[in-house]
Amino acid sequence: MNDIVLIAGTRPEIIKMAPIVKAFQNNSIPFVFVHCGQHYDYNMSQQFIEELGLPEPDYGFKIKVYSPCVQTSRIIMILGRLMEKVKPRLVLVEGDTNGVLASALAAVKLDVPVGHVEAGLRSFDLRMPEEHNRRLVDHASTYLFAPTDRARKNLERESVWGKIYVTGNTVIDAVMQHLPIAEKKSTILEKIRFKEFALVTAHRTENVDDPVVLRNLVESFVEAPVPIVYPLHPRTRKRLRQHKLWRNFVSAENVQILPPLGYFDFLLLMKGCRMIITDSGGLQEEATAPNLRKPVLVTRLSTERPEAVENGFAKVVGVDKHGILDAIERTLEGKFDFPQFSPYGDGNAGSKIVGIVLEELNAGNIESANSLQ
Repeated sequence: MNDIVLIAGTRPEIIKMAPIVKAFQNNSIPFVFVHCGQHYDYNMSQQFIEELGLPEPDYGFKIKVYSPCVQTSRIIMILGRLMEKVKPRLVLVEGDTNGVLASALAAVKLDVPVGHVEAGLRSFDLRMPEEHNRRLVDHASTYLFAPTDRARKNLERESVWGKIYVTGNTVIDAVMQHLPIAEKKSTILEKIRFKEFALVTAHRTENVDDPVVLRNLVESFVEAPVPIVYPLHPRTRKRLRQHKLWRNFVSAENVQILPPLGYFDFLLLMKGCRMIITDSGGLQEEATAPNLRKPVLVTRLSTERPEAVENGFAKVVGVDKHGILDAIERTLEGKFDFPQFSPYGDGNAGSKIVGIVLEELNAGNIESANSLQ
């Protein structure tokens, strides 16, 4: 077939791949859309594909395991067989998950070029599994689509061998394209029992798997001087129950826990909130979109999105309860004069990436993998 293969496996990847999928469609470039199965239930995956108006994946898998080693190895095996069948000219992956690493490794072992969307991010915190993944994928990639100049410099400092392009981040494309639709379609704000609230997420391994850190986060949210709205990741719900924190948390008067939400509902919560408190990397970027522009408190010790901090959108506040509560107070009291433009691009990253791929195709630089002929 020799088409280009686009691979996603989690909801952030689906969101960030959506502008690329649409740009391929707009340019009539054939592609194969694959869901590698890292997030396999409706709320964590399929709902986002439907809301974003993406085509049904040509191939979809369900990896019903939680061990990182088993999950990664199974995706390598499944996608290796798929690539032998499809014989792609190029594989595009986005981000830093186990599925992204597995997809890239499967392609490399079959001599298929890899394009890494969102290349060059660095937290310099090796406690984070995502930091391992993104570094390995960057060094295995033929094409590296860096969202910012800082990301480009990270790649150059590490002497990656692939071609580097600064394109912006496709998450800004997604917010700018879909927030107007969300404002028309979502009714989520009618279900929120607070007029003013902070939007919270927490899911990273180093936070929710550590009972001390998780307790700090829970106590911060329960004692927060602003009501908390918390769409709860399944992993976090499991850990709250496991560490006997669930009952007090769910009964707190100023906390409203929601199930995992679709993209439109979440966009509207970001638009309507007073601030965002999160350990997510993607939310730090989304909050800088010109049609959102929200303050973000990052409940981590580091961030791979320093541009959001430098431009005043985000502040790394750590995981100590008192530090988090103090940061919430300061944010409530503060006045913010955010830049009008996002440090992560102008909303055209997807088109830029596809334009580069098209140029490489036309120049004959992207050929079918020799080992798959």
